[in-house]
Amino acid sequence: MNTATGTAVRLERVSKTYGHVTALNDVSWEFPRGRLTAVMGPSGSGKSTFLHCASGLDRPTSGSVRIGEVNLNSLSETRRTRLRRDRIGFVFQAFNLIPSMTVEQNVTLPLRLAGREADPALLAELVRRVGLADRVAHRPSELSGGQQQRAAIARALITEPDVVFADEPTGALDPRTAREVLALLREAVDALGRTIVLVTHDPVAAAWADSVLFLDAGRIVDELARPSVEAVRRRWEVL
Repeated sequence: MNTATGTAVRLERVSKTYGHVTALNDVSWEFPRGRLTAVMGPSGSGKSTFLHCASGLDRPTSGSVRIGEVNLNSLSETRRTRLRRDRIGFVFQAFNLIPSMTVEQNVTLPLRLAGREADPALLAELVRRVGLADRVAHRPSELSGGQQQRAAIARALITEPDVVFADEPTGALDPRTAREVLALLREAVDALGRTIVLVTHDPVAAAWADSVLFLDAGRIVDELARPSVEAVRRRWEVL
């Protein structure tokens, strides 16, 4: 059962400019622990910049971002890198697995980079949950696209992170496989208590979330709680 409470990520008056272009404009938001939140918006709305700032991949021009109680603005680049490795998980559309490594090696890579060993029980549970218990010795070239994304999800969860940022994780998958991946993300929230921020352009994917944020012109313009596919599509059409 999911019993997580509190705030996983907090943005306070975050703006990001590139030259004369404002990608994010005075955005404030809190992502509660143990929830799946989708972020949607048209091309150029600021979704990628939002994700990069919220995850510590980029520094905002102004405002602050906190992971738990840690203000990312106060950290050096080395400490930010360490925090991302230890406390944040990432799932990308392109999977980003290391071709020469097995599934087990890919999944445990964040721990090995931190000089830590994987908990055998947690590793076994994660590969079982993502349906790869019989594929741990396989390399990415021996897996389907869906299996590769499943391995990427297990990799994102192996450090038991404060938050997982999933950037269009179903964009390269067929509809059936995409549903399976979304069900895994949902299970990570409901059964494991993880916090997930899902950036997507797909109303079907967004409907798996507890709530959907809509970005437009660098601002949060709406939130939809307990979304259905139809409700997300209606709101999406007027952006």
